[in-house]
Formats: sequence, structure tokens, C-alpha cells
Amino acid sequence: MSRLLGLDLGERRIGIAVADRDGMAAALTTIRRAPTPAADASALARLLDEQGADEIIIGLPLEAAGHEGPQARLTRDWVDAVGPLLRAPIRYRDERLTSHLAEQRLGPMKRGRGGGPPSRTQRDAWRAGVDREAAAIILQDELDARSAAAALGTPPHPTPSAPPIRDTEAPR
Repeated sequence: MSRLLGLDLGERRIGIAVADRDGMAAALTTIRRAPTPAADASALARLLDEQGADEIIIGLPLEAAGHEGPQARLTRDWVDAVGPLLRAPIRYRDERLTSHLAEQRLGPMKRGRGGGPPSRTQRDAWRAGVDREAAAIILQDELDARSAAAALGTPPHPTPSAPPIRDTEAPR
């Protein structure tokens, strides 16, 4: 099995998770979105090298009914811009409800000093944690689908939990 990076792409941040060869995903880091896709690609290329990863799984934000909406289009546009700049193939994974599940896993945001509302720093740190955890959920879903496909002797793409969506191969 290859080493994978999972991404939860947001407007401001990218949550990142990594999977080990044993098939377990773990939240890794959150990076701030750069002003350009090329700068995002540069940051991701460094992480690919640091982690020894050779494939990227990115969450595709489908609508509740399973159709692609404006957010999915924005994600695909970003992948179209970043993908050719990376040495790793990028595959999509349905990410419906991952942020909600990540919020449940992390629990409520901590209150501010004296029990008041959380500070901006606390809110930003909590949101970054949600993004990392959502990336780990996306990646674990992919790992589980691949494991199930291998047990059945079937190809892992497209997966039953995601509609048929294209893979993007970056040039090697």
C-alpha cells in the first residue's frame, strides 16, 4: 500500500492527514490557504516529501443528495490548478458530513477566560483542529474502501460510498 495524504480543502485552510502502511489515518496539520494555487502546491509538495507520501486523497464536497454543487466545482478547479504541479496522483473522496463528525469527535469549543465566549485565537485553533480531523476521516474512509475492495478482489475506484468521480493523475 502506498503512503497517502488526505486533504480537507476549505476556503481559508487545508486540513491534512496522513495514513501509514498499516491502514490507519491520523490528523497531521492544518495549513493556511495560500494566495495562489502554485503556493498551495509548493506547501503540499514539501509535505509529500516529508511524509514520504505518493498519493493524495481530497474530499469532494458533494451536496446532501450526492450531486456536485458550487463547492465541488471550486474543489475540482483547485485540483485542476494544483494537480499538475505535484508529483502525486490526486483522487477524490466523498466528504459529506465529515466536518460534522469531526466536530463531534473533538467536542465543544472551549470557553474563553472567565467562562465567556472563546477568543478569536481559540476559535481559529478549534476550526483548524476540525479541518485536520475531517481530513483524517476522509482518508480513513478511502483506506476502508480500499481494504474492503481488496478483500472482495475488486478495484477500489469508484467506491460504493462515492459516485463515479474522475481521478486526476499529475505528470510524473
